[in-house]
This record gives sequence, C-alpha cells and structure tokens, in this order.
Amino acid sequence: MSQQTARRGGAAWALVITSVAGFMAALDNLVVTTALPSIREDLGGALHDLEWTVSAYTLTFAVLLMFGAALGDRFGRRRLFMVGLAVFTGASAAAAMAPGIDSLIAARAVQGAGAAVMMPLTLTLLTAAVPEAKRGMAYGIWGAVNGLAVASGPLVGGTLTEHISWQWIFWLNVPLGLALLPLARLRLAESHGTGSPLDVPGTLLASGGLFGIVYGLVRGPVDGWTGSLVLTGLFAGTALLVGFVLYSTRAKNPMLPMRLFRSRAFSGINAASLLMFLGMFGSIFLLSQYMQGVLGYSPTEAGLRMLPWTGMPMLVAPIAGILADRIGGRPVVAAGLFLQALGLGYMSVVATADASYTAQLPALIVSGIGMALYFAPAAHLVMASVRPQEQGIASGANNALREVGGALGIAVMASIFAAQGGYESGQTFVDGMRPALVTGSAVVGLAGIAALLIPTRRHTERQAAAAEPAPVLETASR
Repeated sequence: MSQQTARRGGAAWALVITSVAGFMAALDNLVVTTALPSIREDLGGALHDLEWTVSAYTLTFAVLLMFGAALGDRFGRRRLFMVGLAVFTGASAAAAMAPGIDSLIAARAVQGAGAAVMMPLTLTLLTAAVPEAKRGMAYGIWGAVNGLAVASGPLVGGTLTEHISWQWIFWLNVPLGLALLPLARLRLAESHGTGSPLDVPGTLLASGGLFGIVYGLVRGPVDGWTGSLVLTGLFAGTALLVGFVLYSTRAKNPMLPMRLFRSRAFSGINAASLLMFLGMFGSIFLLSQYMQGVLGYSPTEAGLRMLPWTGMPMLVAPIAGILADRIGGRPVVAAGLFLQALGLGYMSVVATADASYTAQLPALIVSGIGMALYFAPAAHLVMASVRPQEQGIASGANNALREVGGALGIAVMASIFAAQGGYESGQTFVDGMRPALVTGSAVVGLAGIAALLIPTRRHTERQAAAAEPAPVLETASR
C-alpha cells in the first residue's frame, strides 16, 4: 500500500466503518427470528415460508463468503466492500417494503449475498489501516461489536417488532448503509491481494459444496434428516468440497491455497472458530426461546436479562485485544473458550421450568466474559497466520467456517432438543434443552483444546520471518 493511501485512510475511521458494517451483517443472521409471528400475520405464508426468511439469508451469506473475499482481493477490497454494502442496503429496503412472503424471501437472499461480499473485507481493510502494534485493541473493538450483534439479534428484532413494527428490523440498515458508503469511499484505503486471476473452478466447487452442506444443515431439523433434498445436499456438498480440496492442492492459483492449513496457527484458529460458533449459536437459539416460552418474558425483557452475556463483549473485548498484544492471542482465546464452556455447563445445571434470574446470572456473566475474550484475539490470530496478500481469503475462509459452524450448531442442538424434550410444557422444554446445552459446552471445550494447539506468538513470528522472502505481488492503492 502506498504511503499516500495509508495517510488517506486513518485507523479510527477504518475501525468505525468496518465495525458498523460488520454489526449490520452479523445482526441480520438472527434478527428475524423473534419477528416471525408478526411477519406471518402481515404477509401470510406457511411455516416453511417463514423459516426461509431466515434460511435464505444464512444460505447466501455462508456460500458466498469466500467468493466475496476472492473478488475483493482481485478487483480491490474497498471497491468490493462498497459494492457489497450497497447491495446489502438496497436489499434491506426491499425487505422492509416486501408486499408478500415470496418477495421478502428473495430480498433476504440478496441481502445475504451483499453481506457475504462485505463481511470478510471488513477485517482485511481494518488490518491494512491499523499499525501492527495497535491491532489488538482494534480487533477487540471490532470483535466486541460483531459479538454483540450475533448475540443481540433476537433482542433487537423483538424490541423493534414489539414497539414499532417488524419492517424496522430492515429499515434500521438503510440509514446506516447510506452513511457508510461515502465514508468508505473517502476514508478507507484501497488494497489488493496477490493479483492472481479469479479461480473459477475453485469458486464453483467451494460455493456448490458450501451450498449443499449449509442447505442440508438448515433444512434438516425442519424437513427431516432422511428427506431426499436434505440428504442430496449433504452428500453432494461433501463431495464437491472434497473435490475443491483435491483441485486446490494441484491448481496453480487456487482461491484457497491448501498449504495454509499446514500452518498450525491457521488450522487451529479455524477449528476453534467452527467449534465455538457450533456451540454458541445452538445455545443462543434455545436459550432465547427458554427465556420467552418457559419463563414468560417478553422479547425485550428476555433480551435485557441476557445482557450480562450479550453485552459483556463491549466491556471486555477491548481489554482482551490489549492482552493479546502483550501476551499473544493463544492464551486469551483458550481462556475465553473454556470460560464459555463453563458458563454453558453451569446453565444446563441451574435451568429449570421456574428458575430465578439470580440463579442464571453467574452462568450468563461467565459466558459473556468467555465470548468477549474469544472474539478479538481470534481475529488477530487469523490475520497473523497468513501473509498480508492472503489476508482477504483467510478472512473469507474463517467467516465461512464460522457460518457453517453456526448452521451446524442450530441443527445439532435442535435435534438433541427434539429427541429429549419438546414444546408441550415448560418441563419438557427444559428436559430437551439441558442435554443440548451440555453438548454445546462440550463442543466449546473442544474449541478451547484446539486453541491450545496454536503455536505461541514467538514460534509464529519465527515462521513468518522465515517465509518473509516471498515477494508481495501487489498491495498498491488504486
């Protein structure tokens, strides 16, 4: 990147722009869930139509993440970030004005595509703008905002639906997007990846494989795991991803070089991220229903009572980023994951059909601290595990794995819940939720073990120094 472009950017502006954009994309993963009854009342539609208002976004978002990152590396990260942001903002307005359930589903699919282009580039653009010595704090704030978005989606959706209308869960994005577009053009620095041509076969294999697997995971709990489309999606998706791996080991300029996974740092943080989102998404999915359906809180009341968990990243994540700068990301991430596992395990013990909020509070606080300790250093570890020109696709791959983990988590937790309990009464709900939370705790604990396999910072720095002679082909401003 040229000095002129670097001066033009500015770390503070990059942090604000990328954090707000990341918040918008992450929030819309779960913001619709608490608004579904109101959407059905206004637009009609069967149960499977309502489920597609969530699934359409999840599918296009997860499937196109690596493709979006590859486009940014090839044609300019700032340029494609703005394209993704514009698509996301326009689709949000279309969703708010949707006259029927089919048009809402279509708008949600386009919204997910815009988010898939925008989201992985937020981290790459932030990394380019912030000096290396200060990246821990910047990642901390970025991670806190994104973690808050993931965890507070049901609260935001429920509050807007309850007090204004469900359309405002989409209108909220429009003024934010319109404000960010000129700021991104004026304040973000442009950068590129390796300059290699777009890997069309790899893109088709990866996108097709992710589509099949995420489709199967999203629809499995709804349509049944033995349904023909679900099984076809899972098996075909797996076959395509195997083909993608085999192709990428031989391709001259692959979209995702398989050699990256030879690095313990890259493999370890991606395994930890997938497992973390598997355990966390599935747990939030059930706990938000538990607060409302069993304990009788309104969506707003439930969201406020979950603030010790969902709001903790805003307080702790910047501190976690500073700690990662000083002692390295590995111990901070591992500690956060083990605390998250402890909190979920504790919640599985104290959850009853009439549990008091005081009994749940320690579990919420411990889980919140754990989640906050994970987000910022994890982003730092992803970016530090590859060379600068490969950071775009590394961010895309990590985000894609996290989305697959989230979809898998909801599918696994819903299956365990259905096998052990149900919605017939508060007690049957708790009977199903408890083993699901134990599973979520165990999975997040495995994520902590995966984090411990990441090399220490000194070892990683020695590896980076040894690889330094490889030339950077292009990081020029445009």
